[in-house]
Amino acid sequence: MNKVMSLRSNLEFKEIYKVGKNFWNRNLILYVRKNDLGYNRVGYSITKKVGNSVVRNKIRRRMKEIYRLNLLELEQGYDLIFIPKKNVVDISYPELKSAMVHIVKISKLKKVKEKNE
Repeated sequence: MNKVMSLRSNLEFKEIYKVGKNFWNRNLILYVRKNDLGYNRVGYSITKKVGNSVVRNKIRRRMKEIYRLNLLELEQGYDLIFIPKKNVVDISYPELKSAMVHIVKISKLKKVKEKNE
């Protein structure tokens, strides 16, 4: 499935926080939970501590694009929530891409091959 499905409801997010496993690196936190749907659903949760709405939406757009371009070849059947830390505001797009690929690798969803830009 090439289409990216989103997590939308607050209840879904809360359930994944409660039941899912979490992984982290310097820039991101990733929550993962098996969903038995046969496809992945992805959510992005960015706290207001990161910045104003313009900054948060810019980070969210970047993360969605990185996921779309680089991380669609993951094992299917999981709910994923990416949570950027405060310092993400100060990092470049390639650094954010590297952080997302790294956190997916340590979660062992799949050995991710980066596409060359």
